[in-house]
Amino acid sequence: MMVATIVSVLLEVTPTPPPDFDPNSVTPTWVGFTITFLVAAATVLLIMDMVRRIRRVRYRAEAQERLEAERAAEDVSGDGSL
Repeated sequence: MMVATIVSVLLEVTPTPPPDFDPNSVTPTWVGFTITFLVAAATVLLIMDMVRRIRRVRYRAEAQERLEAERAAEDVSGDGSL
C-alpha cells in the first residue's frame, strides 16, 4: 500500500509554468536577504556558544583529573611513610 502511494507520487507529472512566466521577476528582495542573514548570524552565535561550553567542560575535566592525580599521589606517599 505504501509502495503504491510512493510510486504514484513519483510518477505524477510535474506542472509546467505558464509560457508567460518570467523567472527574472521572482526575487527574494530585502526580506529574503534579511532572513538569510539572521539565520547565518544565529548559526554563528550558536557555534561560538557551543565551542565555549565544550571548552569549559574539557577544562573542568582536566582540572578534576589533576586533582584526583594529586590526591592519589598524596595517598601513596602518605601510606609509605606510616
